[in-house]
Amino acid sequence: MNTALAGKVALVTGGGRGIGAAIAIRLATDGADVAITYERSRDRAEKVVAEIEGLGRRGVAIQADSADAAAVTGAVDRAAAELGRLDILVNNAGVFPTGTVDELSVETIDHTLAVHVRAVLVAAGAAVRHMGSGGRIVSIGSDLADRAPWPGLSLYSASKSALTGLTRGLARDLGPRGITANVVHPGSTNTDMNPEDGPHATSQLEHIALGHYADASDIAATVAHLAGPGGRYITGTTITVDGGFTA
Repeated sequence: MNTALAGKVALVTGGGRGIGAAIAIRLATDGADVAITYERSRDRAEKVVAEIEGLGRRGVAIQADSADAAAVTGAVDRAAAELGRLDILVNNAGVFPTGTVDELSVETIDHTLAVHVRAVLVAAGAAVRHMGSGGRIVSIGSDLADRAPWPGLSLYSASKSALTGLTRGLARDLGPRGITANVVHPGSTNTDMNPEDGPHATSQLEHIALGHYADASDIAATVAHLAGPGGRYITGTTITVDGGFTA
């Protein structure tokens, strides 16, 4: 087992399923104690915690809706309190709204921006009160931040694009404290929300240079690198893990 993150504590929002679960388990595999948030599916979150504990690490599942700023702050503070510190924040929780600009409701716009942008700012502000030098903030974006190949992506792409500017600002704000901030942009990843054999897979595969979806562990590996010693001099940037979708 890799011990690159031994003694560290991480919080992964939306860590009960898909990419978030893979990130949480990878960080635990590398030696970190890991708290995760979930919105609805407690059973799935508890299974992830059981896997974390099976690796000999401490795990905590915290119910929190990322659209609720107070819940986000509470989750960060609870993770630090229950696990004794906080070194790594992974902003993974997300939604996937679709619809052309004339179809989007104001409620959908506000909810998406609350989850993808406001929650990241709120979580980062809460997390850095617990972090010292060496802290890491990694936000999960999307390769659709750089490219919108189909109609109906304006809101989603805009919200994920916002992470780039937000993260550059965080890097400047937090660099003097020795805390890094970066974005990982996944491409098509085989999860229950976007299975590689699902109804929308063919149109995605046409754009992927490598010709296949990512596994969630591919995204987790990049996050683990940024969270570990290898990421100490990487900040204010984006890393795209999409098999060449945006090449």
